[in-house]
Amino acid sequence: MPDTQVKKPVVHRGRVIRTERITPHMIRVVLGGDGLDRLEAGKFTDHYIKMHFPLPGVEYADPTDIAAIRRDLPRDRWPRTRTYTIRDWDAEARELTVDFVHHGTTGVAGPWAASARPGDVIAFSGPGGGYAPSAEAGWHLLAGDESALPAVAAALESMPAGARARAFIEIGDARDEQVIESAADLELVWLHRGAATVGTLLVEAVTGLEFPDGPVQVFIHGEAHFVKELRRHLRADRGLLPGQLSVSGYWRRGADEDVWQATKGEWNRDPVPVNGADTTVASG
Repeated sequence: MPDTQVKKPVVHRGRVIRTERITPHMIRVVLGGDGLDRLEAGKFTDHYIKMHFPLPGVEYADPTDIAAIRRDLPRDRWPRTRTYTIRDWDAEARELTVDFVHHGTTGVAGPWAASARPGDVIAFSGPGGGYAPSAEAGWHLLAGDESALPAVAAALESMPAGARARAFIEIGDARDEQVIESAADLELVWLHRGAATVGTLLVEAVTGLEFPDGPVQVFIHGEAHFVKELRRHLRADRGLLPGQLSVSGYWRRGADEDVWQATKGEWNRDPVPVNGADTTVASG
């Protein structure tokens, strides 16, 4: 008989080693400790983890046993789960770097990162992921807002000399720009949003781009509305194939992650018209 038992996701226990505010709205947290001994990462540049933030005032017998918590406690006492990209994984030092967008007291993860101190412990599961720059691509197109900046930066830094890349990153203003080192032939454009709606400048930049010659590999992630618009453009107007695209909504305006994750499957199945026919494109 085949083994049909569902495996529990591996839950790791990271201990805060240090934190750094790298821009006015981005906080870097480095995790380490023996709780990372089973962590394996590095295959993808968009590796992500599910971080489990305890609710204030709720004590858990074992904060890393998420399955038991969800089995034994009512939903309103579960830790809040938020998804974050691995910015860097140093396998030798066993140090995991995660960058958090921070907008004051709003949200769950940002305020946690702002108050995190060495010795604090956080449970997380994963990593998942599915994208890394391919050596077979003639050139690379990357675009995203602040939420995608860590993954875009990790991808650009992984590219070797001789790779060609065009990258657009939309941020609030010039203060949120970061230094990104890449050996690739890179044209990086920072788009300062100001009062515009998230993604407006990214849509304008990508739809107005004159594509270089050669097959392109695309990575576009961030707020769901602009990502969907660009997904349709790339499939319907540019004629790109699903295998050329890594396209995903990391978040959606007006919805927290719990609501967004509950509806993301429908978003992924949205039909994209290609050559007059509706083609369903599932994105990660």
